[in-house]
Amino acid sequence: MTETVTDIVDEPRGAPTPSRGRRGRRTLLIASAVVVVAAVAVVGALGLGGGDDGDPSAPPRSGTVVAVTRATLTERSHVDGQLGYGTELPLPVKAQGTVTWLPETGATAERGDELLRVDDRPVVLMYGSLPMYRSLGLTAQENEQGSDNANANEQRNDGGGGGQGDGKSPNASPSTAPGGAGTERAPGSSPATRELTGMDVMQFETNLAALGYTGFTVDEKFTSLTADAVRRWQKALGVAQTGTVDVGDVIYSASKVRIGQPGTRLGSTVGENTLTYTGTARKVTVNASAAEAAWAVRDARVTVKLPNGNPVQGKVAAIGKQATAPEGGGGEGGGTGRPATIPVTVTIKDQKAVGQLESGPVTVEYVGKKVKGALTVPVSALVALAEGGHGLETADGRFVAVRTGLFADGNVEVSGAAVREGMKVRIPE
Repeated sequence: MTETVTDIVDEPRGAPTPSRGRRGRRTLLIASAVVVVAAVAVVGALGLGGGDDGDPSAPPRSGTVVAVTRATLTERSHVDGQLGYGTELPLPVKAQGTVTWLPETGATAERGDELLRVDDRPVVLMYGSLPMYRSLGLTAQENEQGSDNANANEQRNDGGGGGQGDGKSPNASPSTAPGGAGTERAPGSSPATRELTGMDVMQFETNLAALGYTGFTVDEKFTSLTADAVRRWQKALGVAQTGTVDVGDVIYSASKVRIGQPGTRLGSTVGENTLTYTGTARKVTVNASAAEAAWAVRDARVTVKLPNGNPVQGKVAAIGKQATAPEGGGGEGGGTGRPATIPVTVTIKDQKAVGQLESGPVTVEYVGKKVKGALTVPVSALVALAEGGHGLETADGRFVAVRTGLFADGNVEVSGAAVREGMKVRIPE
């Protein structure tokens, strides 16, 4: 860039007119001085006149002098997001019947709380990862016990010489054999039972004990002691004290939930979308450009700027694996020019920092690029060289060419043979 400066000098009125000879010599001297100053200015701008020694007769140049520093440059980018509780999911309600009570939207349910009522029977929230896939309780084993007794009777008959000496036939009906399946039990006696086992039993027992209903060992066995604790729990709920937990009595989740919009009305039959839920922690959902989503790495740190301008720290928790084209098409050949996007979920650990805000637009700031140990100067220190490219003006008036790298936070990465850390450069005014 070439800059031309023109000085206009007005002579004072009433001054005596010099003689022709003196005026000619004076004009020649002024013209020569103007040419010299212009030549020096051009040479300096082209970066061609500079040794290490500056011209002591040159006028001082204005501007701030700064040092070339070595630092880490971080490029930060921004993308729009939406604050909320995340996508509402349907609760897996397996109770069958008519919906007789629903909670309010936005209510929070914890372990032991009622999520809804079906046929006026509560459906209770418990914590766990396994779904409720079967009823839990003691099961009768009459057939198994009868089979064992029949086998034992047959062995006794074989040991008695084929049943000939004791007057009993080896083919005696099990219904008449002692302990057989057809044996009538004494009035008031209970049938033999079998203890149910499995990880789902341990999961339920863990919740039952956490609610204060104890007296059994928390393990994978549903014993009579477990059934006694279940009866006490059922009494507190106001339902029949059967000692058995039906498959529709409990719904499991990882933790407490926030009730979403109901998908049905009171009096309707239970369906797949009877009630929805989300987690209770506020998070941010970002529809990130699929072509520019390299920043979205699990556990990557980001800054969320709330609608009130306050920043809170966030972390990338989930990245969608399927890109979605914008409505009306998108991407290459889509016609709208808008890129396809993927959903990115950002969690916020400090929920108190969000305040009372439950939803709204936010801005997510993330690190795009980072260069460690770069030589940097303020962007305003760059000058355009006449031969092209960028340069820096040293404190003594020389111009050195530089290559630019990352621009970030008002600074720029510079490199070149003549650039070194601590070198003084001028920021022109």
